[in-house]
Amino acid sequence: MGTKYQGTHAEIQALDVYIKLTRAAASVLERTNRHLSEFGLTPSQFGVLEVLYHLGTLPQIEISRKLLLSTANMTTVLQNLEKNGLVCRERDPHDQRYVQVSITDAGRVLMKEVLPAHVAGILAEISVLSNEEQQTLERLCRKLGLQHG
Repeated sequence: MGTKYQGTHAEIQALDVYIKLTRAAASVLERTNRHLSEFGLTPSQFGVLEVLYHLGTLPQIEISRKLLLSTANMTTVLQNLEKNGLVCRERDPHDQRYVQVSITDAGRVLMKEVLPAHVAGILAEISVLSNEEQQTLERLCRKLGLQHG
């Protein structure tokens, strides 16, 4: 379903593209993240674990920036992960304003179990596009994401 907005051709086309983009993204995210609940994880919790699993210990603010989450939301996500023994948080000894976040051994074990299925789900979703289409989509998404308004 496209827009019902009555405007210029350019406005209608932009709105139609925007609607299709947001619906496609939401649909793909829902399908690729569906299995996370089987492991007791939300998509945000998985995102934190994935960042720490691959990049190591990071300041809380940097994790927030990488995942595009507010600092308040990040605090809640980290509290729940810490309660479940999957991450630990410590004040930076050199600068008490910063909280360093690390993945625990239990978090690593969980990621080794969850990550292969997650990657397989993403591969299945994206494989409907040819290699050339994937490269085009990647380029277009980067162009949209890096534009400054």
